[in-house]
Amino acid sequence: MKPAPFEHLAPTSVPEALNMLGEYAPDARVLAGGQSLVPMMNFRLARPAVLVDLNRISDLFYIDDNGDYLAVGAMTREREIENSDLVRAACPLLHEATLNIGHLPIRSRGTIGGSLCNADPAAEYPATILALDATLVAQSVRGEREIPAAEFFDGALTTTLEPDEILTEIRAPKAPSSSGAAFLEVSRRHGDFALAGVAAQITLDGDVVTNVRLAACGVGSGPVRLTGAEDAIRSDGLTDASLAAAEAAAAVQADPDSDVHATSGYSRKLAGVMTKRALQKAAERARAGA
Repeated sequence: MKPAPFEHLAPTSVPEALNMLGEYAPDARVLAGGQSLVPMMNFRLARPAVLVDLNRISDLFYIDDNGDYLAVGAMTREREIENSDLVRAACPLLHEATLNIGHLPIRSRGTIGGSLCNADPAAEYPATILALDATLVAQSVRGEREIPAAEFFDGALTTTLEPDEILTEIRAPKAPSSSGAAFLEVSRRHGDFALAGVAAQITLDGDVVTNVRLAACGVGSGPVRLTGAEDAIRSDGLTDASLAAAEAAAAVQADPDSDVHATSGYSRKLAGVMTKRALQKAAERARAGA
């Protein structure tokens, strides 16, 4: 099929894009990498009257070291994040999550901002950003606002962005010293969306857990912060009993639907198992200084 008729606008600056979006919202959609929106338009599941294409705005392509956090422009390609030595060293959870996204052609075109705004429950970036407690920066003609990751997602394929807002930057906290990260997922084939995936970051002081962050994808209507599993590890450290408790807590907090690929019970079980494995791998890396 072909998309319904639409007007294509190609601004070259953020202010120009904001003015266009402000003029045509709510009938306009922002085009980033197009890996999800374009197929939806071809099937006429999405019918925007206007597309505001951000691909000519060079100011939205960057990865900067801003002290305590990495500032990543919303139009930064996933492939650039994958190949960034800065991301690999300063925010290894974001780097490892990127390696799990689709296939090379998808990562070469897809953008971090596009993935986050699409808010697919099975996508890797929303869960990763949630686990990192990242901050997202949105702009409109009315000004700029900062949105905590915990307040950005609002169900399947839905965010709290206003119709005239553009996501312009992601601020990902750097990993503390003595920390380790892991992103693990299970999918039917490499490159498929995850049946269940878990992002984990843990910080140790010797054998003492000083911080732990966990979030899951593919097991709810959006990314799920696994607070029950976090509490189990914070309370009792990394023991066999606490890891088992974290696994059980993650399975309880997951709320997947059954589909053609897996029953809800199977996906719930996966959430628990992947939580335990991600914790073990992240802790191993923290101990090794990796």
